Amino acid sequence: MSLAIFLVTLAFMIVLQSAMPFLLKRTLVFGVTIPEKFAMDPSLASYRRRFSSIIFMTGIIAFIAFLVWSTTTHATEEQLVWIGLAIQSGLLLLSMALYLYFHAKTTELKQANKWGTSLKQIRVADLQSHAKDAMLPSSMYVLPMLVTIGLVIYTVTQYSLLPDMIPTHWGANGQPDAFSPKTPFSSIALLIILLVMQVMMLGINIATKQSGIKLNSSKKKSSQIQQLAFRKYTSWFLLMTTILLTILFGFLQLTTIHVGFQNVSLMMGLPLGFLLVILISSAVYAFKVGQGGSRIAVSVAEEENIGVTDEDNDAHWKLGVFYVNKQDPTIFVEKRFGVGWSINFGNPIGYLIIFVPLLLILLVAFFV
Repeated sequence: MSLAIFLVTLAFMIVLQSAMPFLLKRTLVFGVTIPEKFAMDPSLASYRRRFSSIIFMTGIIAFIAFLVWSTTTHATEEQLVWIGLAIQSGLLLLSMALYLYFHAKTTELKQANKWGTSLKQIRVADLQSHAKDAMLPSSMYVLPMLVTIGLVIYTVTQYSLLPDMIPTHWGANGQPDAFSPKTPFSSIALLIILLVMQVMMLGINIATKQSGIKLNSSKKKSSQIQQLAFRKYTSWFLLMTTILLTILFGFLQLTTIHVGFQNVSLMMGLPLGFLLVILISSAVYAFKVGQGGSRIAVSVAEEENIGVTDEDNDAHWKLGVFYVNKQDPTIFVEKRFGVGWSINFGNPIGYLIIFVPLLLILLVAFFV
């Protein structure tokens, strides 16, 4: 089971990481703003291809090596887990190292060619498109929270049925492998973690919905359509993840209360099914939508806007990854390398939405 999980996850990482440079906006290359007229420069195209080919070839070699090693040796479950995690971590570190290298190369190329110095920088913020925003209302995220609260109440009413040792961790085979003595707190700890995650998802949706819609100065009409679609799909993906987490955690809680629910096949299949749905949905989301909706095909007539380019705020993006701007009230901004959103590290509200829930989850896990 562990082997299947790590192979599926590794395959997903290889495909997504190697494709990443081609899922982004043409005007953002390795975290660097490039004016539209220079976005297809041969050197930039070469950087994208080199990044992709190195990640893909290294990933394939690691995948084959891991598969051969695991099937030709009598590796224990623990060894599979540690080696699998090491390979995945290594691939992510390689991806980050290559990103930083090509980020520096792109910055150097931009400065050497003085791209954008003769163009007027403008920032196009669409204040009217919020009326057309199809992001899901916050009430949709409250529904899974109500389910969790209902499970808490049900657990309290069934407290006498709970075993003396409460499962706190489940292995790759779906069976519990760590336990804690039964207490009122430990009996609902899993649901508390779930509720904290649901609140975090709600906060992310609210903050994302309030973020500004920034348009491409050269393609205002098409970028507006892409931005609205990107926000809609992001909202749906976030809700789907919330619902899947609720189903998984809710099932595990019910198996703790009612031991008869612990069907071996179901206990193994549900976590693997959860992983597959999340990975496939993430891939579809990334390849269909792209960064900021850049992969959504749009055919509209655009007015030519000569002599201008989008605002170059590279100075606020540390290494092209961390956005730090205390003057910007926005909490969430689009990632520059990746598909999705990142927080504005200059806005303390972002820390409350992301890091406080994570701290609470760690505290609950520690005290169980």
